[in-house]
Amino acid sequence: MTAYQPVPSPRTAVRPARPSWWVIRGELPRGAIWGLAGAGLLLPLLVWWACAALGLSNPMFMPGPDAVLARVGRWWTEEGLLADIGISVYRVMAGFAASALIALPIGLYIGTYRPVQAFLEPLTDFIRYMPAVVFIPLIMLWVGIDEGSKILIIFIGTFFQMVLMVAEDVRRVPMAQIEAAQTMGASRSEIVKLVILPSSRPALLDTLRITCGWAWTYLVVAELVAANSGLGYAILKAQRYMHTDKIFAGIMLIGVIGLLTDQAFRWLGRVAFPWMKR
Repeated sequence: MTAYQPVPSPRTAVRPARPSWWVIRGELPRGAIWGLAGAGLLLPLLVWWACAALGLSNPMFMPGPDAVLARVGRWWTEEGLLADIGISVYRVMAGFAASALIALPIGLYIGTYRPVQAFLEPLTDFIRYMPAVVFIPLIMLWVGIDEGSKILIIFIGTFFQMVLMVAEDVRRVPMAQIEAAQTMGASRSEIVKLVILPSSRPALLDTLRITCGWAWTYLVVAELVAANSGLGYAILKAQRYMHTDKIFAGIMLIGVIGLLTDQAFRWLGRVAFPWMKR
């Protein structure tokens, strides 16, 4: 005969545990996400401001946020900041678009067909370890010093990594989907068009988002090539005259533009693939 176990009344029933934030790949409320993101962005700025206000840093080498903001204002009104932003955005996006236009089909074929992988992947692996800056002398000899040379440097800096990342995205398509299409009588071109491409599109968009960030990192390198405008050129020019406030301003502006570009890619992913959990 089992011991008597009292049934808890509704008032004494155990309440469900509140969801914890510290869950592996857990979810957070939208308000918490925005709050944490804002705190993560503001905390370094507050530390920077405190160091400048307390005199812990030399203003010549590390100016405060107020000095950098004032420099941005003078750059906007007196030194053509909008034109510098426009030409830099053009160079980055032109190099990135050219890279994506060629890398996407090549990566698709490398990830789909083993003969293409065996033929092209070792060469791509070999070249991608070469720093883009070492190509500057050759680019100046081959292309000259006009806009094409700057776009080509950004292209070289992103193309080979993008090819390999696209190939890896394509290889992640489950083989079961491909075999199911083969069982239903689909041809190779139909499998590529109707199975591989639709299945890999979300990952391909993420690859484009990441490599677009890399394109921005090559901006200063690209504007080393006889440039007379652009954010990278302004940073290099400010270095010669020890205008560290302008150096900080240029770095911050590149970071803001890159963050906006990244968020645009994320928004596009949510719109194009609403079923994907972000």
